[in-house]
Amino acid sequence: MPTMATEKSSVSLAEEIKIQANEAFKANKFSQAIDLYTQAIEINGENAVYWANRALAHTKLEEYGSAIQDASKAVEIDPKYSKGYYRRGAAYLAMGKFKDALKDFQQVKRISPNDPDASKKLKECEKAVMKLKFEEAISVPSSEQHSVAESIDYRTIDVEPQYTGARIEGDVVTLDFVKKMMDDFKNQKCLHKRYAFQIVLQTREILMALPSLVDINVPNEKHFTVCGDVHGQFFDLINIFELNGLPSDENPYLFNGDFVDRGSFSLEVILTLFAFKCMSPSAIHLARGNHESKSMNKIYGFEGEVRSKLSDKFVELFAEVFCYLPLAHVINHKIFVVHGGLFSTDGVKLSDIRAIDRFCEPPEEGLMCEILWSDPQPNPGRGPSKRGVGLSFGGDVTKRFLKDNNLDLVVRSHEVKDEGYEIEHDGKLITVFSAPNYCDQMGNKGAFIRFEAPTMEPKIVTFSAVPHPDVKPMAYASNFLRMFS
Repeated sequence: MPTMATEKSSVSLAEEIKIQANEAFKANKFSQAIDLYTQAIEINGENAVYWANRALAHTKLEEYGSAIQDASKAVEIDPKYSKGYYRRGAAYLAMGKFKDALKDFQQVKRISPNDPDASKKLKECEKAVMKLKFEEAISVPSSEQHSVAESIDYRTIDVEPQYTGARIEGDVVTLDFVKKMMDDFKNQKCLHKRYAFQIVLQTREILMALPSLVDINVPNEKHFTVCGDVHGQFFDLINIFELNGLPSDENPYLFNGDFVDRGSFSLEVILTLFAFKCMSPSAIHLARGNHESKSMNKIYGFEGEVRSKLSDKFVELFAEVFCYLPLAHVINHKIFVVHGGLFSTDGVKLSDIRAIDRFCEPPEEGLMCEILWSDPQPNPGRGPSKRGVGLSFGGDVTKRFLKDNNLDLVVRSHEVKDEGYEIEHDGKLITVFSAPNYCDQMGNKGAFIRFEAPTMEPKIVTFSAVPHPDVKPMAYASNFLRMFS
């Protein structure tokens, strides 16, 4: 039986570890902070502060499912601990679950009625829920929705004589145009909406014709580059092209989803990628990520950015075109590339992925959801997702999927990594993430992978962030979410 002295020393030790965890958190070392809070919890699991602090660290890593679990434990231990409700509310909010968030902020207000910060956040949350109810009330059933793209004729839009930016002559997007457009974007100039419409509409036509799983052939002695999340970091995208060359038929790329959101140059990123797709469809391949969706764009900045730089019509158009993005690619019959990961059941075949009807907003379960949201885990088997959507899958799951489909390697993105990449599952799975110093605070490198035929051995190139104009990440995100970032 522990004595009072040993109990006291355990409590003191847990407090010391918590202080170390707090320091790691302040240094943006969120994974290290989680490990240290976990050690403190293992010593003293009845301290609500440890659970709530670990919840906040999980939120910083976008592990909202784990954050909700930890914050729930904090309020179970101490039902009057307002920070527990506050942290859980913030995690619900980040997942777009406004009604659940509202309940938690109402509880914060009850516990701390005189806290002006709690009152402000509750008011913003109530406004968000009211707006959501209004949008639901006026929404049109999907069966009755009409294509916004089919209502746009960009040829009828006049270009003012004083416009000095990049111009598309006729219907053909040329390399000279794309270079001029990128230079304009570097100088924070806008593209005329006539040409923006033309690029997005032409990309839509190309994407519509593609299957949900695209096969890519890399001839012998040729190479192919796979990039991960870019998240609106346009100046880092330009750096990738400076390091590895512009996309062309001789220098093809696959960008593996999450082109937009968080970074405040998302419009510049997506127009650049789409313009290369129009210039040469085989020079650049584009896969859908979980952020190519209405619900994410509404929260994490792309919707607000497009509305600010272009118009509401473009918000609708991008939402429509994102639904045409393919979900998966197979390179030379051997390398399987998806944004998130693998599946909740064994036996999924490539033919099952080809058969997915992808022309919709991502569902909350099923193959399409799992492709966009899942993450690998170090332990075998499957587990709940840290994010609260999709699942975690082990090396045994990866190896069975590869064997069932006669494949060699899974490449996926979706998670920030300190070195820009991580090799897991005995070399059978690589995560690649191409947004260095993610959100201007993570301090990570970016990476891309070059494959050369016929061996298709992965060669990983890492790079650091480059300077960008002083527009903060999430500058266009919902007011409400910015309160917590």
